[in-house]
Amino acid sequence: MKITFLGTGTSQGVPVIACKCDVCSSSDSKDKRLRSSVLIELNGQNLLIDAGPDFRQQMLRAKIEKLDAVLLTHEHKDHIGGLDDVRAFNYVMKKACDIYAEKRVHSAIKREYAYVFAELKYPGIPKMNLHEIAEETFFIGTVAIEPIRIFHHKLPILGFKIGNCAYLTDTNLVLETKKLEGLDVLIINALRKEKHISHFSLAESLELIKKVKPKKAFLTHISHLMGKHEVESKALPENVFFAFDEQQIVIKNGKIEIIEKI
Repeated sequence: MKITFLGTGTSQGVPVIACKCDVCSSSDSKDKRLRSSVLIELNGQNLLIDAGPDFRQQMLRAKIEKLDAVLLTHEHKDHIGGLDDVRAFNYVMKKACDIYAEKRVHSAIKREYAYVFAELKYPGIPKMNLHEIAEETFFIGTVAIEPIRIFHHKLPILGFKIGNCAYLTDTNLVLETKKLEGLDVLIINALRKEKHISHFSLAESLELIKKVKPKKAFLTHISHLMGKHEVESKALPENVFFAFDEQQIVIKNGKIEIIEKI
């Protein structure tokens, strides 16, 4: 399995528009974060988790030429705002894009992209096949995907467990922590150091990591309020890392290799 961090920032990204703080002014590429998204390559399948407003830029930057499916955690704009650009993969792969999400998220997509589902379709619009998922394991090709119920404040959303890796973002409550025990890799959001109404703080994420004991954990959905990557990384436990854009993780036979950049 190969995991590519396409984006590791919050809904605003980093730098934040018009902000002149030390992080937003940083020249370190690890402090420049597009909206959160990962690509998972496994058994010949390219699986994308979330397609926010930076989707086009992320696909071009990572030189992705094939996309087998999009998994959506929830319907907020920073997670579905780039779906119009699946049209490029429609053209290259000669088929509609398969999108997996909960029923409520389907409704949001149909509102946001009404022209895609209109009876009279404009030429050149994106083509999407919406697949409804819940909390039961489902398959894409030979890849088993186990949804994990988590909460974004009071909004029920999904994380995903694929192989011995789990991806959880935009959450501040995980009820079924047993599903996360003993993972090779846990990817989880950590917005900032201060407590937040709908996202784990750094301390809360570290507490969960300590409880479920993955071999390695990577923090994502990071805001400019966390501080500079180079400085803040020094205070993390040895098996925990701030993820950054274009970083890759390769998991093979239980061994984990961290690649600094695509």
